[in-house]
Amino acid sequence: MSGKPVAADDAARPGPGKADRRVRRTRQAIQRALVELILEKGYEPVTVTDIIDRADVGRSTFYAHFDGKQAVLRANLDEIAFLRPTPDPAGSLFAFARGMLEHVRDRRDLVRALIGRRGGGQAIAHGEHLLHKTVRDELLARGAQPSPRLDLVVTCVVGAFLALLVKWVDEEIDATPAELDDAFRAAVVPGVQALLERPRTASIAPPPRR
Repeated sequence: MSGKPVAADDAARPGPGKADRRVRRTRQAIQRALVELILEKGYEPVTVTDIIDRADVGRSTFYAHFDGKQAVLRANLDEIAFLRPTPDPAGSLFAFARGMLEHVRDRRDLVRALIGRRGGGQAIAHGEHLLHKTVRDELLARGAQPSPRLDLVVTCVVGAFLALLVKWVDEEIDATPAELDDAFRAAVVPGVQALLERPRTASIAPPPRR
């Protein structure tokens, strides 16, 4: 049987499948190291050297996968895809909330590291941005009109949800996802429904002149 001989280097080189698995394992080790370190001492004090030591990888290996600590943080945030829920205009208001809370319960350590008080402002800001878009899109789909008032309402809704979420993952609140969802709805749904039911021509009266 004839054919081109396989070079020794080619035989030793891992195939695409093995290489991909090795890349995934390395990235996961680095991402997991950051999560552990955040839970121990918070995001800000963690350095790239800390992550390298905890993940037990070389510095060149780290930089082959990530360009710094923020890139590792973003990769972890991308894994909690439930921060990008799909609104359901045909269902009840903010139906995404219950499912998000149940996902958080299942991945509590990861979410506590990223969005809890030890996670730092960047993760919170990222989550806030994603939720703001979700809530705004849902209200627009239900008939709300783009306006500064709408943006204020969306800010209030997102702030209420994130406040509950942060306190819960930091174990300052002892509640089930259903109880949190009920509290969130009781706080925000009546006001949002009033906004949606306002006639489209209605506007906020200007403050009286003094």
